[in-house]
Amino acid sequence: MAATASIPIIDISAEKADQAQVAKDLVDAAVEYGFVYIKNAGRDISSEQIANAFNVSRILFNSPLEDKQRCKIEKNNQGWSGMHTETLDPKSQRVGDFKEGFNFGPFANGKATQPIPASIEPHQAELAAFRDACHELCQKLLLLFGIGLGVNPPDFFTSAHSPTAPSGSILRMLYYPPPSSTPSARPDDVRAGAHSDYGSVTLLFRLRGQAGLEILVPRTGSWAPVPVSPPGTEADEQPPVLVNIGDLLSYWTNGLLRSTVHRVAFSDEAAPGESSAEPRYSVVYFCHPADATPLAPVPSERVRAFHGHHGRDTASGEGYSNPYTEPKVLTAQEHLQMRLKATYLQLYGDGEKKE
Repeated sequence: MAATASIPIIDISAEKADQAQVAKDLVDAAVEYGFVYIKNAGRDISSEQIANAFNVSRILFNSPLEDKQRCKIEKNNQGWSGMHTETLDPKSQRVGDFKEGFNFGPFANGKATQPIPASIEPHQAELAAFRDACHELCQKLLLLFGIGLGVNPPDFFTSAHSPTAPSGSILRMLYYPPPSSTPSARPDDVRAGAHSDYGSVTLLFRLRGQAGLEILVPRTGSWAPVPVSPPGTEADEQPPVLVNIGDLLSYWTNGLLRSTVHRVAFSDEAAPGESSAEPRYSVVYFCHPADATPLAPVPSERVRAFHGHHGRDTASGEGYSNPYTEPKVLTAQEHLQMRLKATYLQLYGDGEKKE
C-alpha cells in the first residue's frame, strides 16, 4: 500500500484563533504542498448543507439520460458532461475520463440561470445557498492568503472575487461509476486524468470510504492517495474540506503558491478504510476572480522576490510564467478559456488542442 499524502490540517474558524498564525500556516501549506485540509466543524458550511448537496447529486445523476443531455455542457462551462466527455490529461489518456459531471454557474434569486434536469428543480434554493456558502469560505481563505503573504492591501484577492460579478466560478457535482460497470477500462486508465485546477482555490467535499484521489508529491514525483479523513479527524462529524491552489492563483503569485497535479485513479492503492470498488461522488467549488480582473503583479514583496519552484512544472508540461515579466497582462477570463479549450476537445474541436 502506498504511503498516504502528508497534508496539513488547519482550523481557520477556531474560537480565539491567532489570525496571523493561521494565515502563516495556510500560506506555508500552500507553498509546500498546494493542498491543505480545512477542519470542518460546521462553522462555515453546515453538515446539513453538505449532506443535501450529495443528496441532490445522487438525484441528478440518476435522472433520465435524455434529461441530462438536454443540459449538455456549453462553452460557458455550464451543464452536464457525460462519460469520456472531459479529457483532463490529453497527452496521456487513450480515452476521456470515466466520470459524469454537472457544472452549475450562478443562481439568481435562488434559481438556476441555466437548463437543469427537472428532477433537481425543487432543490434550486438549497443549491444556491450552498454555492454562496462555498464562496464565502473561499473569501475567508483568500483574505488569509493576503495576510500571510503580506499583500498590501490584505483584501487584494477578496476584492477581485466579487460574488456578484461575472466569473468562471463553478459549483460542480461529479459521479464516478464503479469499476464493475466500466468493463472497457484498462489497468492504466484513470477515472480523472492528471491535472491541476484552473482557478484561484478549489474546495473539495468527499464521502468517507470512497477512495481514488491521488496527488503527485512535489518532492518525489510519486503518486500518493489523499485520505478523505486524515488521522485525527476520524471522529469529526464531517470530514475536513480539502482545499487546493489553482493555476490562476499560482500564476498570479509568481508560482509561490503551488498548484499541485492530482488525479482520480482506479488503483487499489487506497488509504486505510477506503475503497475504489464502489461508485464515487464528490462535490467541488472552483473559485475564480471576476472575469475582467487583470492578473497584474500581486503587491507583495514576498511574491515579488520569489524565483520559482526549481524543477516544477504544471500538468500541461509548461513551466510557470512570471506575471512580473509578461509583456501582456491576462485577465481571469482569458486564463480560464485557455485551459478549457485544452480540456473539452469534443466541445472546442481537436484543432484547438494544446500541443
